[in-house]
Amino acid sequence: MKLWLLRHARVQLASGICYGASNIKADGEHTQQAAAAAASVLPARLSVRVSSLDRARVMADQLCVLRPDLGLPEIDVRLSEMNFGVWEGQPWDTVPKSAFDAWTANFADHPFGGVESTQQVIDRVAAALADACAMDVPEALWVTHAGVIRAVKYLLSHGVERIKDARQWPIAAPAPGGMVCLDLGSKFS
Repeated sequence: MKLWLLRHARVQLASGICYGASNIKADGEHTQQAAAAAASVLPARLSVRVSSLDRARVMADQLCVLRPDLGLPEIDVRLSEMNFGVWEGQPWDTVPKSAFDAWTANFADHPFGGVESTQQVIDRVAAALADACAMDVPEALWVTHAGVIRAVKYLLSHGVERIKDARQWPIAAPAPGGMVCLDLGSKFS
């Protein structure tokens, strides 16, 4: 199965602000441009799943207006960005080094910001991948976030093995509005 992963457009926030699970709106013009770019390359009749956060839902809605052959977007909360708890809305450079140190020392299980751990994100994305593969379709589209895309990449490299170290976490993710297509093979079937 091929999984298309479309990241929401740029958000309407100053750069350098932590906004994971916060429901921040995306830039309207950039959303339209990214939806048009995705519409021009996506194959026909994909099932579309989307994060519950507005910045992804608006992208999915605009994409489906441009491409009515795509299925109506189905909201899947498992595709939402990591919840950074008390750090949501704070400038990244004001987060104490001790908070980052605690996270990287126990990257799997430490809930950075007090809400959600990296392993919890990986586990919910793994469950969503298993469900997507069980649909027995050749290709699907998720409209989502950088953290979810990184979790998919981690799972493709390591399977459902628990993450042991922050160095295992993929760094690369599409820029806002960008897209990647990954071949899941039979890894999650």
